[in-house]
Amino acid sequence: MMRTMDRKPWETAVALADHVTSTWNPKMKWMWGEALLGYALFRLDEYRKTDRYTAFLTAYCDYYVAHPPIVDQSDTAAPGLITYAMQKKTGDPRYAALTSKVVDYIKKTPRILEDSVNHLGTGLLGKLYPQSIWVDSLMMFSVFPAWYASLENDPELLQIAARQPRVMAKYLMDSKDHLWYHSYWVRQKTHYPRRPIYWGRGNGWVIASLPMIWELIRENPERASIAELLRATSEALLPYQRPDGTFETVINRPGKTYRELSFTALVASGWMQGYRLGLLGERFRDAGVRAFMAVTSAVQISKDAVLMPEISGPTIPLPVFPYWGYKGVPRKANWSYGIAALLFAAVEYHRLCEKDQ
Repeated sequence: MMRTMDRKPWETAVALADHVTSTWNPKMKWMWGEALLGYALFRLDEYRKTDRYTAFLTAYCDYYVAHPPIVDQSDTAAPGLITYAMQKKTGDPRYAALTSKVVDYIKKTPRILEDSVNHLGTGLLGKLYPQSIWVDSLMMFSVFPAWYASLENDPELLQIAARQPRVMAKYLMDSKDHLWYHSYWVRQKTHYPRRPIYWGRGNGWVIASLPMIWELIRENPERASIAELLRATSEALLPYQRPDGTFETVINRPGKTYRELSFTALVASGWMQGYRLGLLGERFRDAGVRAFMAVTSAVQISKDAVLMPEISGPTIPLPVFPYWGYKGVPRKANWSYGIAALLFAAVEYHRLCEKDQ
């Protein structure tokens, strides 16, 4: 693969970030997708040494200072990524108070399986749905505490974050296929779906979050396990990459569902970062770049809008007919978490290209 930088994919990703922050209301939901988008915007600013998106992100934090959020599940813990980013950037103690709510939840919420938590938490939804750990928690529950603990010297929180990949793999990763199930139902003592049906974006959370956690926890002994999980899952996933560079929403039903670009962007981010960190080989660098190029080539830029299409909506493992549940989730453009995945990948792409110059 050529080692010279193609600027168009990078500029496409930046154009999407600029469009979002100039047209969206920063009073977004206190929820996982918006949390990842805000964190990705922060990382893009941090990498470029700019403050382009700070006003948007501080407006988000200011809204929740005035309207205190409920932190009661992994998905509502994820916004700590934004509040901590702005806390560090501005020094505003009000943002630190929001961050502390998330830290307290992560430390104190009940564990249901070793050190893992009920993904849907302690609220009404968590009471209605079977108690379960979800693959999503690798991103929503683990990346923030790894980052916070590494900077704040919090050994308790660091260990919580570092242990999550190994514990979750024990219950969610198929021992033969090395791909990950969406969830594990604790009382029923079974992964769900029960048959080997592997949801794409769930495995995208794995590929993208493992190198993030590995890099943040520094010399923690769990690093070796995390690196091995990344390599095993990557080897299992690589044969499913389509000729156009993308992946499908149900991994092991090729040609029967649809291509899904948030999953593809998450894989691109994780494989490029994994290569940069020395955890993955050249094949995954090249496959990651191909995935990133495929997503950016699908982005539609017009006079009035920049749209990332083909992003499946929020997905819950249905208690019956899970395959049709995944296949039937509609796609639309500019879901927050899809944009976040593309921005994560864009930063890694630019880093690789700078190294290659």
